[in-house]
Amino acid sequence: MTKARWLITLFAMTSLAHAAPEIGKAAPDFSLPAASDGKTVELKSLLKTNKAVAVLFIAVKCPYSNGYNDRMAQLARDYAKKGVAVVGINSNKTEPAADVAAHAKQHGFDFAVVKDEGSKVADLYAAQHTPEAYVVDAKGKLVYHGRIDENYEDASRVKSPDLRTALDAVLAGTPIQSAETKAFGCSIKR
Repeated sequence: MTKARWLITLFAMTSLAHAAPEIGKAAPDFSLPAASDGKTVELKSLLKTNKAVAVLFIAVKCPYSNGYNDRMAQLARDYAKKGVAVVGINSNKTEPAADVAAHAKQHGFDFAVVKDEGSKVADLYAAQHTPEAYVVDAKGKLVYHGRIDENYEDASRVKSPDLRTALDAVLAGTPIQSAETKAFGCSIKR
């Protein structure tokens, strides 16, 4: 193995050092500043007042993440009425908090959008893509991990609304049929 290949392998192993949290186990807690005003957003606080929290790793410049902007905004509006909080986490080192706040405002995100400096929370969740979704139930357990749905380009062609299906199951108190799906999109820029 060449030195360059060895270094690439070592870097890849280091950046993936955190194992993904397991479905049914405690979700990693976090406390991050809102991109808009710096106020702290904490998972444990959100869980005290909600039936579930949808944690979405999102980006400003990723076309995949941006393809979901309207759906994420609508999802937050629809599920807020049902007791579900949505948190958007931007972990890209290439996207400053001011850009993240402007992007959230431009796209009508009524949900908390936070900045994860150093990608610490992305590492805890082993998040790799934008967008990538996690659902945490009221007990703090991770119950879903994966994609929002299968079609970032055209919402009218979605056949598998995975995140909504997971949230509906949590609210109904029934098992999530597909608790893990394959997230896709841009890589998080660590």
